[in-house]
Amino acid sequence: MKVLKYSRQRESIKASLMCRHDHPTADALYASIREEFPNISLGTVYRNLNLLVETGEIRRISCGDGADHFDGNTDEHYHFMCRECGRIYDMQLEAAAALRELDSTAQGYAPGVIDSHSVMFFGRCQDCIQKSEKQGIDKPA
Repeated sequence: MKVLKYSRQRESIKASLMCRHDHPTADALYASIREEFPNISLGTVYRNLNLLVETGEIRRISCGDGADHFDGNTDEHYHFMCRECGRIYDMQLEAAAALRELDSTAQGYAPGVIDSHSVMFFGRCQDCIQKSEKQGIDKPA
C-alpha cells in the first residue's frame, strides 16, 4: 500500500468526506473544502481523492451517472441510488455474507482472480416517492 507524505489539504478533504454521508462528487467536496482553503484548486481535490482511493482510505463509487462519488466509509456495505434525484444511500445488508460466498462461485467463471465485488441497487427513494404522491403523480388507482 502506498504511504503518503502528510498534507493539510488532503487531511481536510478526508475529514470532510468522513463527516458526510451523502457520497459527494469531487465538485461538491471542492465547494465545501474551499471554505477552509480558498486557494485550493479543483485539480488538487481530484488528485488527493485519487490518492486516498489508491491507499484504501476512501472508496470511489461509479454509478453510471457520469460522475464518480466518494465514500469515507470503507467498511463492507452496499449502496442504493435514486434514479430520480441522484442521491446515494448506504445499505447494511444481512445478505453480505452470502454475497461474499458468491465471489468463490463466480471465481470458477472469471478469466482472472476475483478480489472484490460491487453491488449497487437502483430505484426511487422514499423522499421522491412522497414528493410525487403530494403532487398527485403515481398515485395508486
